[in-house]
Amino acid sequence: MSDSEEVDYSLANPDTLTKYKLAGEISAKVLDKVKAACVDGANVMEISILGDKLIEEETAKVYKGKKGIAKGIAFPTAVSPNHIATHLSPLPSEPEAELTLKDGDVVKISLGAHIDGFAGILAETIVVGSAAEITGPIADAINAAWYASEAAIRLVKPGNKNWDVSDAVLSIAESYGTKPLEDMLSHEQTRNVIDGTKRIILNPSEGKKKGVDTATFEEGEVYGIDILITTGEGKVKKSESRTTIYKKTDNTYSLKLKASRTIYSDIQKRFGPFPFTTRALEDEKKARMGIQECTQHALLVPYDVYEDKKGEIVVQFFTTIAVTKNGIIKIAGPATPDLSKFKTEKKITDENLLKVIASSLKPSSKKKNKKKSKAAANGGEEASAVEDAE
Repeated sequence: MSDSEEVDYSLANPDTLTKYKLAGEISAKVLDKVKAACVDGANVMEISILGDKLIEEETAKVYKGKKGIAKGIAFPTAVSPNHIATHLSPLPSEPEAELTLKDGDVVKISLGAHIDGFAGILAETIVVGSAAEITGPIADAINAAWYASEAAIRLVKPGNKNWDVSDAVLSIAESYGTKPLEDMLSHEQTRNVIDGTKRIILNPSEGKKKGVDTATFEEGEVYGIDILITTGEGKVKKSESRTTIYKKTDNTYSLKLKASRTIYSDIQKRFGPFPFTTRALEDEKKARMGIQECTQHALLVPYDVYEDKKGEIVVQFFTTIAVTKNGIIKIAGPATPDLSKFKTEKKITDENLLKVIASSLKPSSKKKNKKKSKAAANGGEEASAVEDAE
């Protein structure tokens, strides 16, 4: 290819989907190892460090010697237990560095790899040490989040609107006596962009709803579908835990402090357009000073730690999907939970939503669709077997 030819980075180019899928495979492989590390007594910070280390190691193994192909972390590993909703990835100097997991904790793990700027981000919720059957609010939230995720993925198809997804997630969550987290966003993704202009908002407040434009899904698009469900009222607040994950913006500003300029230059070179954790910067004290000025002038955007009230449980499933002419492709996503372990008497009664959940990502037999619909209507006991069959 000559220098004058423009590279096609759309899904019409088979190489694009190949890179997305490879990123997704790496993310899934790392997630499996991170889940295995989430045991009674395990340290949250050490697990986060492990996840990032594994992403770097696995991405280093592919496209060796290929000039111009960046690869690495698309989203740093975060391990957020129980009422902590998102983005907990502690620094060694913070109190959260001493936080450990215990049996029964409901833990959200989020992470992502990218190949040449094509990101495969995912998140999964697990229960530490869960061998026995789980009932009550935790079971309700797991079922709600999983079925809401499966419905959302299927509703992101050409011609549908972002509000179709918002409404479906709210309805499914309420069927299980739970709520989606207010104002949480899912975004369209493109090369080097994980927060595109097309957005899906969960449980929108009046103020935030006005700021989200109506969007129509189209073939050839990629989305990160982020479903967060709580046993609480749906409202979360910024945690007192220090923000450690940031992402560079496209804004410009002439930084005044030398430390800020040094840190920002390092961020540009090492992390590019993707989120990073301040743990990855060499001098934490200098980094903190530099990041403060960069954030004040919108050169960096923070991914704050959010939390619900103590005693509530937040569940998350995040799936990166591609909208293709052959249907929806899951680029990266959580493993199908064994819902037979999460017993609930609650169920979805909306026939239209049951049909959506039962529908295949690609054309499939009516018999299989009926099995999936029955699983959702029966509170999830048959879901795992149906999903495995696909």
